Amino acid sequence: MSMRDTLDISAYLVLGPENTLGRPVGDIVAQALDAGFTIVQVRSKVLGARDLMACADEAARAIAAAGKQDQVPLLIDDRLDVALAAREAGIKVDGVHVGQSDVPVEVCRKYLGNDAIVGLSARAHEMRDYIATADMSLVDYLGVGPLHETATKPDCGMDDDGRVITRSLEELADLRRISPKPIVVGGGVKAADIPALAKTGVDGFFVVSAVCAADDPRDAAAELVNAWKANA
Repeated sequence: MSMRDTLDISAYLVLGPENTLGRPVGDIVAQALDAGFTIVQVRSKVLGARDLMACADEAARAIAAAGKQDQVPLLIDDRLDVALAAREAGIKVDGVHVGQSDVPVEVCRKYLGNDAIVGLSARAHEMRDYIATADMSLVDYLGVGPLHETATKPDCGMDDDGRVITRSLEELADLRRISPKPIVVGGGVKAADIPALAKTGVDGFFVVSAVCAADDPRDAAAELVNAWKANA
């Protein structure tokens, strides 16, 4: 059985060193895991390949130290090359998360193998087209957002005119109804959003700042996890 078979995207942490207020990535990952987070993605738009590998190694070590290397997947955002290089270096990277303008999912699947986790994000109207026309067996989950505008990824949800279009709860519920794959939602998500978000039927939330920029990341992570469990 691979991690694809037991994938849990209910509490999804996305982070890089630019998000942690100078605190080690591994420390933030450890606190989130202790609070019950179920999946980790390393994402950085400022690190080069070698530094991104080192960041992934730090996150992988934190997951292993928690004894969760077989339960909590570690993904790398966008960079298929870094994921492959990290694996070659002995770092336990379980897959990638890509957008529709990144390396195609079929290429990710070809090089990472059938046991890897491949996630995909896209704007809502593009996601509808993808669900209707693509080979959905190649992806494991879909990332949708933003729920709110967010400084962490200001271009998230941006249309061709440069406007940021947030996702309504009704739109999220509709996407979940038509998707054969689980959906995780993010973009400025806070604990107060969780009850309404869970009621849409989506499968989880993803956060960056809500945990990484918190004074107490573990407490912030626990509040999110507990809210999800109480409403899902």
